[in-house]
Amino acid sequence: MSLSGFNFQHNHFQLFGLQQSFKLDTAQLELAFRALQAQVHPDKSAHLADVEQRLAMQRSTLVNEAYQTLKSPIKRARYLLSLHGVDTQEETNTAMPVDFLMVQMEWREAVGVAVQARDVAALEQQETRMKAEARKLEAALEVKMDVEHDYDVAAQLVRKLRFMEKLAEEINSAYDEIDS
Repeated sequence: MSLSGFNFQHNHFQLFGLQQSFKLDTAQLELAFRALQAQVHPDKSAHLADVEQRLAMQRSTLVNEAYQTLKSPIKRARYLLSLHGVDTQEETNTAMPVDFLMVQMEWREAVGVAVQARDVAALEQQETRMKAEARKLEAALEVKMDVEHDYDVAAQLVRKLRFMEKLAEEINSAYDEIDS
């Protein structure tokens, strides 16, 4: 893509020449990102006028933001849903199935017990379980978004993934607490 042809109106998928879907070839994304970033990096415009330098910075920022969004499954899902006019309502709709909430409580309790016992192996076990569950949710998201186009259910899955993301953050903090 030439810089003169750089289009700020393109969505993130168009920017990298990727199909607009939840399923994503991360290696292809990485290659497209590196190629585009090499073209739009602000250092390439250091010799130009201030206006062109600012445009270069905006291009680079957009490319970086698009890359960060697409490489993260939960951010990619949110973005795709927004392209379809669906708000995940993560801040306002915290209603979850009781069985899902019970499992979340059990996992958080197990993390707390592992921290108190300074048991890294138990914490690793919880992390492995959490990652496996997150992968299942991501697989379900792929079906709901790319195959069935059921964006309302996909939004519910994103909310569940957000719970998993928070659990992952708690586990990472627990490792730090055990290490200190």
